[in-house]
Formats: sequence, structure tokens, C-alpha cells
Amino acid sequence: MRKKISLDILSTVEKPARYTGMEFGSIIKTQEETEVAIALAFPDIYEVGMSYLGFKILYHILNLQAGVAAERTYAPWVDMEAKMREHALPLTSLETMKPLQEFDFVGFTLQYELSYSNILNMLDLGGITMLAAERGEEDPFIIAGGPCVFNPEPLADFIDFFIVGEGEEVMVEVMNLYKEWKKAGKPDGRSEFLRQVVKISGIYVPSFYEVEYLSAANKDVPMGCIKEVKPLNEIAPAIVQKRIVKDLNTIDFPTKPIVPYGEIVHDRIMLEIFRGCSRGCRFCHAGMVYRPVRERKPEVLKELARRSIDNTGYNEISLVSLSTADYSCLEPLIHDLIGEFKDDKVSVSLPSLRIDSFSVGLAKEVQAVRKSGLTFAPEAGSQRMRDVINKGVTEEDLMSAVGAAFANGWSHVKLYFMIGLPGETDEDILAIANLAKAVQGKYKEVTGKGGAKVTVSVSSFVPKPYTPFQWVGQNSLAEINRKQMLLKDALKIKNVTYQYHDSVTSVIEGVFARGDRRLGKALYLAWQRGAKFDGWSEHFSYENWLKAISDAGLDKDFYATRERAQGEVFPWEHIQPGISRAFLWNEYQKSKSGELTGDCRNGDCVGCGACPTLEAKIIDWKSNAL
Repeated sequence: MRKKISLDILSTVEKPARYTGMEFGSIIKTQEETEVAIALAFPDIYEVGMSYLGFKILYHILNLQAGVAAERTYAPWVDMEAKMREHALPLTSLETMKPLQEFDFVGFTLQYELSYSNILNMLDLGGITMLAAERGEEDPFIIAGGPCVFNPEPLADFIDFFIVGEGEEVMVEVMNLYKEWKKAGKPDGRSEFLRQVVKISGIYVPSFYEVEYLSAANKDVPMGCIKEVKPLNEIAPAIVQKRIVKDLNTIDFPTKPIVPYGEIVHDRIMLEIFRGCSRGCRFCHAGMVYRPVRERKPEVLKELARRSIDNTGYNEISLVSLSTADYSCLEPLIHDLIGEFKDDKVSVSLPSLRIDSFSVGLAKEVQAVRKSGLTFAPEAGSQRMRDVINKGVTEEDLMSAVGAAFANGWSHVKLYFMIGLPGETDEDILAIANLAKAVQGKYKEVTGKGGAKVTVSVSSFVPKPYTPFQWVGQNSLAEINRKQMLLKDALKIKNVTYQYHDSVTSVIEGVFARGDRRLGKALYLAWQRGAKFDGWSEHFSYENWLKAISDAGLDKDFYATRERAQGEVFPWEHIQPGISRAFLWNEYQKSKSGELTGDCRNGDCVGCGACPTLEAKIIDWKSNAL
């Protein structure tokens, strides 16, 4: 008989609605309806995981399939975990309260490197054998996908196989294969299923590959770097190419999302208007790995919005993409949505706005129902650094944008920046403070009075795979701390609020972002010693991570702060998003002289390789490029 979380336990923990399930919109299939069961596992708390659009999409797509039951599970907060361990309660799904160990698949999303310890903790709580090599025939297959899958190597010891790229189509193919294998009596066990599933495009089975390391320095490449990653059998592809949905208008999108009982981070309708970005910011991982741009038709989006409002009762629609202001039909879409739903008090919201595409008319329209501050992302304080990162906006663009906003009644703006960018100087750091002062000055110029509130939010740059800066050494902890304090002193200005992130978390993020599979041992040691919720500053222990990395025989600076040579083989290069290495290297060289690269949607092809490699094309509905 299964043990269940009792009311007595729920009454003792923070936010018990995280664990009860039975939310409006949940899909529960009977045992008779279920041929294959998958637990979609988000390695963070309910409020964060329920806000992730990717889970909503997969939950919807998978449950549309006959015989497939997709359920949800999230990382229990520390108070609930303590109760679960005290009472020997396993981690279960929310839909049927089934322990994770009883599912056919448990599928994790890799959104953030600092959530990896939670993956191990959830496996342990779910009663699942930790190491993939030691799992038996009764264990579920542990799979993973998401943006961090473009360097899956630090998790290679724990994941049976990875889904590379967009999951709507490939996940259905995996489920169908499993149903056939199960009906046949699961011939030859787990190993045979892995041999079959690796034949599906976009599937990476790490146990089918061998990593060879350099035993001596090689030209500019130090000992211990990757020499070669090669398949161990003829069925595993030498290169795993990402899967892509070529036309978003051809796939289902959830219009009956689960409505939570409690408040979540993004508690609103999330309407994905397009995928991909062609701006080419050189620090941006998502902008490179999600190419090319593919827009949904305005007519499709309006119909999805209507159905979502009818099915949920939400009073806000958030238009979601990597660069929402770049949607080719944005203004008429927003005008139509607001016009249709204004009487119902349904508002439309946008994420942070690009300075060069800001329209005060658009901002006024989206905030007609619900007024709030405006957020812009200059990313760097000086024009030199904005050119280095290929941001392609000027101070004049920012002043024009905030001036128009101030003239129309806004008095509070938030500005996002990064520090620790390649080639950055102290002058570039201080330029952030000068920009904040200039924004306040613009308010006085426009309104004739002071009092503008400016929030300066600063994160630490972390080099990521498949960006032009994948060769760059990350700033040391001491240097990041120095830069944070330099800026803090410069921003002691009335009505300016300075927010910055823990520098120590950025170090470990940098280690795992560009790490290899040897880090699996460090991850396991850190988890054994209590690592979990590392993205939450109150639970992150830098000392624990340093010791775990050292005890695994590794050096954090080898992964984080070391500059890579042009010819170095990276641990992730057998996983491909379609962007050519030559293009990325050329962009890195152009960054050193501040040379800009244009947007291929508005000009010539920049030669990144995504369209021909993936046999896909840009879909832009304003120009009807099909």
C-alpha cells in the first residue's frame, strides 16, 4: 500500500498547495487508459516549475496521445523534504500520487546549471537508482531536455538519454516506440530500448559514447582537455543534431493550462508568438541555439488567446518569445487583442523591451488596463561594450525611449546590465552609473522636475556553449566582486536602486556550463554533502562545491576562468544546434574590434548555418517569407 502525504504533514509545511494536486485543468488518466506513463519533473519548486511554458506544452502534447499519461512533479521545498524523509514518503506525481519509481519515464528539464543537484535529490526521493549504469529493468528511463542539453556532459552519469532540441514531435516518437517495445514484451531489456531509441533523430545516449582526454599538452591546448568524443557502436551517430519544429502553426498549443490554487511566478496566460532570435547578441546562448526565427500567424495567436481566456479565467496575456518586440505583426496583434478583451479587463503584457524597437504608443496601449514600470536591457553601459556584444543599440536610442516614456506619464524604469564581459574596463563599468544618471537627467529635461526612479539590475557574465564567447575565460570571483563594489559606490545616487547577484553562484554556473562528464563525480559528492536548491542563495554553499570539485580531482579554474584556444575540442561538440563553429569564431574575432553583425531578418544572410543545416527557414508573417 502506498504511503501518502497526510493532512497532518501538509498543515506543518509552507504553502501546502504545492503538493496537493487536483488543480483546475489537470489531466488524470486511468490505469486502463495508460500504456506508457511519464513524469515531467521540474528540478525547482512548484511556483517556478508551473510558470515554465515548455512543461505546459509537453503536458498538453503528450496527454493528447492515446495511451500516454503525462503527469507532473516538482522539487519539494526543504520543509516538505524533511517530512518526507522522516516518514519514508517517496516523491510522487501530483496527478495520481504515483511514486516516481513506478513511471516508465521521468523527464527532467535542464533550464539552469545550478538546478542539477536538485535532479539528483529528486531521483533519490523518488526511489530511483542514481547512476544510469546501475539501473535495473524495473527502473524508469531518466531523460532530460531543455536549453542546457547543448552541453549535457556533466549529467552523463545520471541520464539514460537526452532530447536535443524542441520536444513536441520527438517526444511523441519516443512514446510510440516505447509502446511498441512494451507490447512486444520488452525484448532484451533496457539496453535494447536504448539501441532503438538512439535511432530517432535528436536522441543522445551518453553511455554509447567514449570520451578521450589529452594525456599531454597539445600546441595551445593543455593536458586534460578533450581529445575526442566517439561513438562506441555503429548505431550511435557521431553528431546528434537538434530537433526543430519547422512551422509552429502545425502543432498544438495548450489553451487549457492547469490553473494553480496558489500564486506562481508567472500567473497568467503565456502565449508563445515565435521561436528563435536573429539579433546575434554574442553572449546569448538562447539566441544562438534556437535559430531560425519561426513566427506563429496572427490569426492563430488570436484564436489561441480567445480559447485560453475562456478556459482559464485569467485576466492577463503575456506575449512570450526571446525578443517579443521583434514579432513582425506585433502592433496590430496587440491592438486586436486589447480591443477584443478590454471590456473583460484582460491586459496584454510584454517582457523587457528592446530600446531600438520601443514604441511609446505600444507601451501605452499594453498598459491601458494595468499600469506598471518599464524595463529595458541595454546590457552594457558604454557604446564600446555594446558593440563588443553586438547589442546594436545606442545611448541615443535609450534616451529617446525613456524620454518618450517620461513624456507620457512614466516615472520608473528598470535597466538590465551585465558585468564581466570580455574586454571590459573600469570605464565600461562606470558607464553604467553614468547611464543611470543620464536617464534621471532626461526625466528632468522632459518633465521639468526630479524624482525619476531608476532600478539598475546587474548580473555576472557567464560564457556559454555555442556562443561566440565560448572561448572566453570568465572573470575570477575576486574580479567580479571588485567590479560589483566599484559600481555600488558609483550608484550611490538618490532614487537609484542597485541590484546584483551573488558572484559565487556565477562561478559554479560557469564550471558546469562548459564542463565535461568528469564533473558528474563532483556533482554527486556535492549532493551527498547536502547540495540542493543551489539557485537559491540561502541554500547555496560555495565551500561545499569547491571541496566537491577538488575531491573529484578537478580544478574549477580549468573550466571557468581559462581562455580556450581556437582549435580546442569542446566537450559538447557532438551535440549540434546547427550553428557553425566557423561562424562563432568569426563573431568572437569581430567582437574584439567592436564590429557589428546585422540581423538576417532585415538584411543579408550572416552565414550562421542554421537554416541549411536544419533544412529550415525563417518564417516572418509580415513579409510572408515562407
